[in-house]
Amino acid sequence: MATYSKIALSGAANGLPVKITQTATAGDLIHTAVTGTADWDEVWLWAVNSSVAAVKLTVEFGAHTAPDSNIEVTVPAEAGLMLVVPGLLLQNALDINAFAAAANVVMLYGFVNRITA
Repeated sequence: MATYSKIALSGAANGLPVKITQTATAGDLIHTAVTGTADWDEVWLWAVNSSVAAVKLTVEFGAHTAPDSNIEVTVPAEAGLMLVVPGLLLQNALDINAFAAAANVVMLYGFVNRITA
């Protein structure tokens, strides 16, 4: 029977958001998935935009290959907690990175449900 453990994003400190400072690939590290192929990480991410302008955010989910691994969203101005990754699965120590069209205005909050066999 599988077990679930809620864990913090590996790229976040003390549960705080990850500030997106990069404006091109490879972006800021958000999370590194569980090692191996027996277990899974279910990833949930929400974006906050503190800018007075909408900002395009690119989440590189598991690879830096566009468009195959890119999740692109435009986060509205002064918007908060917009869901951008709705529980997608990842494993095998793959990374999630992110970059935005403007530096230092988008923050990513989130958590991982680690599913162990």
